[in-house]
Amino acid sequence: MSAQPDRLVHARPMAVRHLDAVLAIEHLAYPVPWTRGNFIDSIAAGYDAWLHLDSQGTLLGYCVAMEGVDEMHLLNLTVAPPHQGQGHARAMLDHLVGLCRQRGARELWLEVRESNTRARALYARYGFVPIRVRKGYYPLPPGQPGGSG
Repeated sequence: MSAQPDRLVHARPMAVRHLDAVLAIEHLAYPVPWTRGNFIDSIAAGYDAWLHLDSQGTLLGYCVAMEGVDEMHLLNLTVAPPHQGQGHARAMLDHLVGLCRQRGARELWLEVRESNTRARALYARYGFVPIRVRKGYYPLPPGQPGGSG
């Protein structure tokens, strides 16, 4: 049975001990996933990194964001594939926007793969607007030619 967003869902700080579960989701969700080192570096740098858990402790997703001067950068927001489409990404984005307001961040920046239509639709509904496309920014899976990611 999958978790519904109206069930008690909470955020817990991400720690290195959680990375096996996080990486299992990361590898299911992306053609070119973040590495263990990417997560370790983010945690060590003190970035905001948290797990999105249901009331039974099921890992539904996670988020990593980097605070800047008067701004926040969303680096990774991922929902486990079996729990996608249930409002969890929106809930994590709401949590992040709350952090931005608490800290006085005036802007929230993010980058999203052009092919990630589901995420792009969520961000558009939330009011984000495209600034530009970085050609070749996202690495492509091995054997996949060209494209901008």
